Amino acid sequence: MPSTIINPTRMELTRLKRQLKTAQRGHKLLRDKRDELMKQFMDIVRENRALRSRVEEGLMQAHGSFTVASALMTPEMLRQSLLVPVRSVQLDMSFENIMSVDVPRYHFTEKQEGSGYPYGFAQTSGELDDAVEALSGVFRDMLRLAEVEKTTQLLAEEIEKTRRRVNALEYVKIPQMQENIRYITMKLDENERANTIRLMKVKDMILKEAIREQRAADAEAIRECSM
Repeated sequence: MPSTIINPTRMELTRLKRQLKTAQRGHKLLRDKRDELMKQFMDIVRENRALRSRVEEGLMQAHGSFTVASALMTPEMLRQSLLVPVRSVQLDMSFENIMSVDVPRYHFTEKQEGSGYPYGFAQTSGELDDAVEALSGVFRDMLRLAEVEKTTQLLAEEIEKTRRRVNALEYVKIPQMQENIRYITMKLDENERANTIRLMKVKDMILKEAIREQRAADAEAIRECSM
């Protein structure tokens, strides 16, 4: 029995068959989209893992150098050395469409004034140079890591939505339509058999009535001939 009340007519059967065909085609397209999203997602996850490892290694190196520099320099001297930056970064963001998902793309331009260090070398430690160099080298990877992680998050959300839609079509909507089509087909077959039986009974009744009238006519003819 269907889960909802439906009208077992041929028009309803045609409509359900058309909906079933559309749902099956949509199910195939969504399943292909899910598989392609998973492929893109796994590629980005592998890149994310490599970037995170490289960024963590660079940050650990920079923090280690800062720790040594802070031990060799006074806090006031360290603060004054990094007080005025000599580099500025302009960040622009655009979007790229990946399987109907708009993921961010970061673009930055770096401007540098003077030398690569915002301080003189007379009263600073060499470890501070190493720390600044390490942070400068890891900046591009950090920006790419932020981009990749946001892309991973957006793709994961889209994969989850697509998976729910695929499961809803595969395990709910399509079986329900197929069950409704079977129910309507069964009802139409029953109605057709009932109509056939009814016509056969009517035909049998008409034939019996014709035979009875013929017998009556024959009996009347025999009486007239005998008189």
